[in-house]
Amino acid sequence: MENLEKNAVYSGLVEGYSSEGLGIVRVNGVVVFVPGVIRGEAIELRISKIMKSSAAGELVRVLEPSPARVEPDCPYFGKCGGCDFRHLDYTEELLAKRQRVQDALFRLGGSSVQVEEILGAKNPFCYRNKSQYPVGCGGEIGFYQARSHQIVPVDRCLLQPEACDQTAKAVGNWMRRYAVSAYDEKTGRGLIRHIYVRVNRQGESLCCVVANGKKLPKEAELTAMVLAVVPKTVGVVLNVNTKKSNVILGEHFRTVWGRSFLLDTLCGLTFKLSVPSFYQVNPAQAEVLYGKALEFSALTGEETALDLYCGAGTITLCMARQAKRVIGAEIVPAAIRDAEENAVRNGIQNAEFFNGDASSIAARLAMEGLRPDVITVDPPRKGLAPEVIAAIVGMKPKRVVYVSCDPATLGRDVRLFAESGYTAARAVAVDMFPKTAHVETIVVLQRGNS
Repeated sequence: MENLEKNAVYSGLVEGYSSEGLGIVRVNGVVVFVPGVIRGEAIELRISKIMKSSAAGELVRVLEPSPARVEPDCPYFGKCGGCDFRHLDYTEELLAKRQRVQDALFRLGGSSVQVEEILGAKNPFCYRNKSQYPVGCGGEIGFYQARSHQIVPVDRCLLQPEACDQTAKAVGNWMRRYAVSAYDEKTGRGLIRHIYVRVNRQGESLCCVVANGKKLPKEAELTAMVLAVVPKTVGVVLNVNTKKSNVILGEHFRTVWGRSFLLDTLCGLTFKLSVPSFYQVNPAQAEVLYGKALEFSALTGEETALDLYCGAGTITLCMARQAKRVIGAEIVPAAIRDAEENAVRNGIQNAEFFNGDASSIAARLAMEGLRPDVITVDPPRKGLAPEVIAAIVGMKPKRVVYVSCDPATLGRDVRLFAESGYTAARAVAVDMFPKTAHVETIVVLQRGNS
């Protein structure tokens, strides 16, 4: 790109934010993405990479700081890839996220629907109830740098409770004391790949060690060392992952000590959570999210509702209290078992669950003549496959409530729904992941003029 020179320093004004939370600066007519800057700031930047139609830059210095700029409260900020927004105040963070969702719905979705509000967190600290620590081949434990598999050793992360970090440290100390090897991604050798910790609102913990093998050395000693620092640990679980891939969890689990699940409360219901069960990582904001999803569902007690990607049945069982019949579908067998147990545990008798891929389950139910009044979807980041959208449209629900964790794929899918007669009627953003660029969105899509 002739307009820019790599490693050259330029000055410019930060116009806004990208979908990943990076600042957007135009230099010689070219969009440059710069981390660690704030809308409205005048800055100097160094060009670090030149792409076909844009460039990446690094902040050299802030010439005119924004009033929203704050001193980052984490020593790993800018190194660890976990947080994007520790350099700006929370008001500006919420504005950036709301604008990101609005841009995606307008530019990618072709929709004129307005994002009514963004529902911020009362406490944007230590909210995560699930932590996944990669273990480096040298034994280092922490989190990946942004867009890399280079591990930044982290002693204390401000996104999660201290019990998570203490558990990870205990496993690291066990590895060092008993010379337990770490997994090497390049060679496929070594044992310990990840440390996975789940906590509930009662402060209990579940420790899962992801290993490249079916056994762990010194399992009793591992349990003792974890319990010594986190006495409210209820179980230690081994997950076996021998595949040479970036997928964190393997398919097989074995309980080393205690039990293999946690119980947690959400929206007045009790949920059983095994390691692979999908469950929102911020319980306080999950209640806000599900409350808004129920509002958008507009249930009166007479409807049949279908919940695709139901996980452990959280949204499904919340809807069951306001619908005549609810059906949940999920591809993870353990999550479906948890969902069925959760229905029994909460005395809910009008819910049923199916295990399988969302597209095949939706197509099967459509062929069987199911005509749900409301369908909710909460897909992974990649959004909905076209065949899932086709199956949903084929069932002709009055409303589709789409819960999304990625505005870009949401925008794409909103456009596809519109082509089949379902238009976005309302949209609200929920800040499920404070200090990161991620944001949840709820959109209600209505058929025709209903």
